[in-house]
Amino acid sequence: MSATFVGMPAFPTAAREALADSQLRHNLAHATGTIRAKRAKVVEEVPDWEELRLAGAALKERALLDLDAQLVRLEETLTANGATVHWARDAAEANAIVATIAKQHAAEEVVKVKSMVTQEIGLNEALAEEGIAAWETDLAELIVQLGDDLPSHILVPAIHRNRAEIREIFLRKMAAAGRPAPADLTDEPAVLAAAAREHLREKFLRAKVGISGANFAVAETGTLVVVESEGNGRMCLTLPEVLVSVVGIEKVVAQWDDLGPMLRLLPRSSTGERMNPYTSMWSGISPGDGPQEVHVVLLDNGRTRALADEVGRQALRCIRCSACLNVCPVYERTGGHAYGSVYPGPIGAILNPLLRGVGHDDQIDSLPYASSLCGACFEVCPVRIDIPSVLVDQRAQVVDAHRAVSWRSVPKPEAAAMKGAAYVLGRSRRLSLVERLTGLGVGLARRFGLTAWTGARDLPEAPAESFRAWWERTDGGRDASGNDAVDPAGPDEDLRKGDL
Repeated sequence: MSATFVGMPAFPTAAREALADSQLRHNLAHATGTIRAKRAKVVEEVPDWEELRLAGAALKERALLDLDAQLVRLEETLTANGATVHWARDAAEANAIVATIAKQHAAEEVVKVKSMVTQEIGLNEALAEEGIAAWETDLAELIVQLGDDLPSHILVPAIHRNRAEIREIFLRKMAAAGRPAPADLTDEPAVLAAAAREHLREKFLRAKVGISGANFAVAETGTLVVVESEGNGRMCLTLPEVLVSVVGIEKVVAQWDDLGPMLRLLPRSSTGERMNPYTSMWSGISPGDGPQEVHVVLLDNGRTRALADEVGRQALRCIRCSACLNVCPVYERTGGHAYGSVYPGPIGAILNPLLRGVGHDDQIDSLPYASSLCGACFEVCPVRIDIPSVLVDQRAQVVDAHRAVSWRSVPKPEAAAMKGAAYVLGRSRRLSLVERLTGLGVGLARRFGLTAWTGARDLPEAPAESFRAWWERTDGGRDASGNDAVDPAGPDEDLRKGDL
């Protein structure tokens, strides 16, 4: 069984470990820099890019605000097209549905299109417990799977690996999973891709069941859409006898025409391409063409919880382009594993708390703080998710959640500090006393070390006297003759008077 994110430490701990890996930082900087430059170039070609962003945000928002009706309509159109629709409240229900379908067809293995939602629910691990091998066919996902690794990027799950590392993984692990890598394998990208192609070909040809997610689901026509760059998705969607698509309920758009803006926004924002090489669309069953049994699992798994959050629900507009990861200075230095989820980076920092709730898991509660709030993520988001605003709101929710239970437990240092500050600032005499002790406090801090603060910040010297003491000594800023010791108008005002 492959590794999982279960038991990952809170972001600060995981981030410190990642920062110590110089190879990781080099790989990330090179990859994100390349993707950023490609995106910027193709976005500049679109004169109405901001209007396109507004259109994308608006159509996704309309679908979310009418989600209950759109989902019923989607079920009706899918069913009319010959698909079987299943509803799953959580990961366990979704995994059970997929496993049951696979076992009904005596499938010992399935082939998969790259899918974030199946990683979210741990489908591969659930199928493995039922004796069913789930093979990833996306090149980067294959690298992660063969390396017993975890994905660290939405678009490029193996972004933390360089080609020399990939070569070693192929040489060591491919044979145990099927066709072995050539003995003379080099680390040239084309050679590595060819080895993966040969390895996967036999899996495509013998698989009875294919599994996918969906980038979009059109309620009007009952159409599911997958966009990809390698062609492996097309193989999984057309060759097997049975196709099971696990789709988050937020992927719904109302009308066929809504795909126009989305299919212009997504490739430019994700891969820096004007158009993605493969766009696959299917609407149920077509006799004699493609899978003859199609199942669609509509998954909640916390999405209705997120929808109820008036500030955070905009995160459900996300089209998984990964643009926010590629511009984030925090992600570029720590990588995706530090976020402890298949959804890393800025969008993961808000989506995970929204889907799972705060106040019960230190790892989740740490994510809203995994940001400098620089705003770069909002500037590049194709559907205008205001990630910084959601982060601030979720920080407040985390604080409120801990405040609600603090009477039963020892308060956190931050909460204790805020209570102490409120007490001091509540009375001028208390504040005056603390001001006199500022020098002593700074000296103690320097001697005993407030490493959590001073490790990344300068600790200023304490002033010789407080403002209050200066005011009393100078009688409100006046000299011995009763004149102002400092001209309140300032030097600029004096110059203006002289000019007149």
